[in-house]
Amino acid sequence: MEQLRETIENSKKIVVKIGSNVLSDENGSVNREVLHNIVEQVSSLMKIGKQVIMVSSGAGICGVGAINKWSRMGDINYKQALCAIGQVELMMAYKEYFADYGTHVAQMLLTREDFDDPHRTLNIRNAMFTLIDESVVPIINENDSVSVDEIKIGDNDTLAALTATLWNADLMIVLSDIDGVFDKDPKSNKDAQLIQLVENADALEASINIGDKSTFGTGGIETKIEAAGRINQFGIPMILLNGKKQDIIKESLAGTGKGTLFMGTINK
Repeated sequence: MEQLRETIENSKKIVVKIGSNVLSDENGSVNREVLHNIVEQVSSLMKIGKQVIMVSSGAGICGVGAINKWSRMGDINYKQALCAIGQVELMMAYKEYFADYGTHVAQMLLTREDFDDPHRTLNIRNAMFTLIDESVVPIINENDSVSVDEIKIGDNDTLAALTATLWNADLMIVLSDIDGVFDKDPKSNKDAQLIQLVENADALEASINIGDKSTFGTGGIETKIEAAGRINQFGIPMILLNGKKQDIIKESLAGTGKGTLFMGTINK
């Protein structure tokens, strides 16, 4: 898709958001092959002069993979504990894989409330800009151990949108486990058609049938469309891609990848 290529090519500051379902295999454990491929693609973007901030879900599944228990516990305390354990595992994986490309990473655990406090917002912005200036990749996640509502309803898509807006990004790439937005649920409708270009996210949300949330993730297609609408109003486009497909970002940059492009509505 030529428009995907042009959008990525013309963007310098890119937020890459990775969903939990992208990082998990069929058993709910971390798919390290997929994670390493994503890191490789981000590194390739940096090599051609792009600046990248990552917003990564996955602490919960990493916790399950590390300790192999509590996964079916409904008590919120166990979910918080799993996220606390898994966040360490997640960052260790990112540190290991980015080290293959000579790149350091930094962890930033935030809550949506941090973006409502002007002093915290300034500190977040200063930290992000300093890390980027020093070629360190900030990896942002919701502070799930304290953000109980986030675990229940989840929307790291919104966190990514807040990050993109604060950083004044040129583009947000959301990696999910689907090829993009369809006119109906592709998992239950074989005739579902991929919507490749969206000019009005709010109108799209009102016109399509929103499916269920993913098994391991806490968001869903609805939060992705909402996130697109949030950043589009500031002129920031969003691309939704299937992160489980190997080299999907590279293919999109080459003009051969497929996904959904949400266009920004104003010029920056």
